[in-house]
Amino acid sequence: MKHNKTILGLDHQNILVTGGAGFIGASLIIRLLKEMTSGQIINFDNINDYYDPKLKEYRLGLIDEAAKESSANYLFIKGNLADTNLLRGIFINYKPSIIVNLAAQESDEYAIDHPTAYIGPNIIGFFNIIEGARHSRDGHPGVQHLVYASSTSVYGDNREKTQGIPFDIDHPVSFYAATKKSNEVYAYSYSRLYGIPMTGLRLSSVYGPAGRPDTLYYSAADNWSSKRSQAIINNGSCNKDFTYIDDAVEAIIKAMQNAPSNTDENGQPAVPYALYDIGKGTTDNLTDFISTLQEELVSAGILPSDFDFEAYKEYVEAQPNILVSEKTNTKYFAEDFGFTPSTTIREGLKKFAEWYKEYNA
Repeated sequence: MKHNKTILGLDHQNILVTGGAGFIGASLIIRLLKEMTSGQIINFDNINDYYDPKLKEYRLGLIDEAAKESSANYLFIKGNLADTNLLRGIFINYKPSIIVNLAAQESDEYAIDHPTAYIGPNIIGFFNIIEGARHSRDGHPGVQHLVYASSTSVYGDNREKTQGIPFDIDHPVSFYAATKKSNEVYAYSYSRLYGIPMTGLRLSSVYGPAGRPDTLYYSAADNWSSKRSQAIINNGSCNKDFTYIDDAVEAIIKAMQNAPSNTDENGQPAVPYALYDIGKGTTDNLTDFISTLQEELVSAGILPSDFDFEAYKEYVEAQPNILVSEKTNTKYFAEDFGFTPSTTIREGLKKFAEWYKEYNA
């Protein structure tokens, strides 16, 4: 179904980005700083140590450099989404008109042994965001659009995808996926009850330069560079819709500027809520992805041409919380925005390898 939209420009907006020191958040803020000619960007992140904060500080440095050249104002606030009072103060003092909520504890795998780590940012934190958006509209224009990151992990072990959005999300295989499913339910409820325009984006396996070190392509580069073994899940028999970071950011920006309307195409009342898959709409075999990564690591001069990759691979069975088959339905985003991610894994991994060499020089 094609959604009616309310067009929002980025200039003159106060934009709150949570998780702005993270992979996707930092890339989004840099792009916004380059394109906005006015307005303000508030970057909210807790800089936790789930992975080396050095990489997050590096991303913040790139943002600072972009901010020096930008006509938009930029502000960084360090804090935790579960800190209700701090977040309330941000809504009062900075009055965000657009929110992009990217802050979350990620990883299907980490959730096995650390499920409590997901409650603060993914449950309480997300509730604080939508509750703040609700009260921002008390007698004021308030939040005009809330865009939030979900994940294709919500599809769980559902092999047979049905036509439409959302697909069956009743069988998440990880606690991380369960928290993302809950976000979608909370968001729809608040959108319906309080008329807050919201858009959920089910992002699919985002990768690229300055990405997360816990993801396979990055950890493989680290491990092989140090002559350590890299685990290959399900013996390499996986299919993923790998989405390059620039394509993911493009999709987020298009969504930000198009808030779901509270009326349908016939002028009848409608819930101002939309939900999309973000991916290429096609999958790559994990074995092909890894082979391409190997070639680009050699091409970039990170590893020698005679490096014995097979000697440093550990083929393992898939854990019950890991999806081995991932598909996306990009039809609806393409219909509404005329855009589908198209960067090939060759193009994307080449850019990652070039960045990795420079970052570790």
